[in-house]
Amino acid sequence: MQAIGFEQPGAPDVLAIGEVAVPEPGPADVLIRVAYAGVNRPDCLQRAGAYPPPPGASPILGLEVAGEIVAVGAEVPDTMLGQPVAALTPGGGYGEYCTAPWNHCLPVPEGMDIKTAAALPETLFTVWHNLFERGMARDGERVLVHGGTSGIGTMAILLGKAFGMEMIVTCGSETKCAAAREIGADLAINYREEDFVEAVKAHTGGEGVNVVLDMVSGDYVPRNLKCLAEDGRHVTIAVLGGARAELNMAVVMMRRYCLTGSTLRPRSDAFKAALADEIAADAWPLFARGEIAPVMDKTFPLAEAAAAHARMEAGEHVGKIVLEVAGAS
Repeated sequence: MQAIGFEQPGAPDVLAIGEVAVPEPGPADVLIRVAYAGVNRPDCLQRAGAYPPPPGASPILGLEVAGEIVAVGAEVPDTMLGQPVAALTPGGGYGEYCTAPWNHCLPVPEGMDIKTAAALPETLFTVWHNLFERGMARDGERVLVHGGTSGIGTMAILLGKAFGMEMIVTCGSETKCAAAREIGADLAINYREEDFVEAVKAHTGGEGVNVVLDMVSGDYVPRNLKCLAEDGRHVTIAVLGGARAELNMAVVMMRRYCLTGSTLRPRSDAFKAALADEIAADAWPLFARGEIAPVMDKTFPLAEAAAAHARMEAGEHVGKIVLEVAGAS
């Protein structure tokens, strides 16, 4: 099959299409003929040598796909054969075929575009776990999300509004702020033009937000805490601005903050299966009914994965970038 690979870590231009063996599904896996694969920030980090795949995972990039199940392992229900699915994968999505645990798949309902389905799993699983489970966000609360027009940011806006939250985001330009407001953000702050801490205080009358979903970390963390209301929750999902932060822990105690975070890819198959079940029950129907849909940015042919990575790393995208894989050869 055709797949994207790289000989040495580096810039986007190390990515090249080549021929590799079709993967063999394990007993609990399905083999998917990939139609589209989502592009995510962890893909860029892995390509750059900063995020190695976990033991046993495919070295091929790609954490989410959509396509048709063409083979199943011995422990997989036979009824899944031939089904169109969106799948969270441990890797391997940038190829014509990809394996995934069968219980990490969500059925693509009639009427949902297969390209749209491919843009859902990674951000949906990440936001659901971190915003709703770890961040304990609930209706009526205020949420601050950095990177408001990223795949994660746009998914957070959509889900937060669907469940009755006030969504505040930061973006790097007025154009992106306008896009975030169009998606549904109640307030979009251009962090290059104004101090997001002061903007949050002004918008909330000094009360602050209940949850911060942060992918920057570094020196953003103490600033984020200044945005939090008492009993606020700070959830870290990436460290794009640096892994270290200096905090006044007396403030954390006095205001009863909860600081948490997570990474999704290294979690167990059982954890991801349980998360998929919860999403299937509580969030997937919103997409299946067309009440909300992922924000789509640009589609690239599989062979142009390098251009897709360059677009993501330049911060030019609004929403999800996907690769068209079907017919790559």
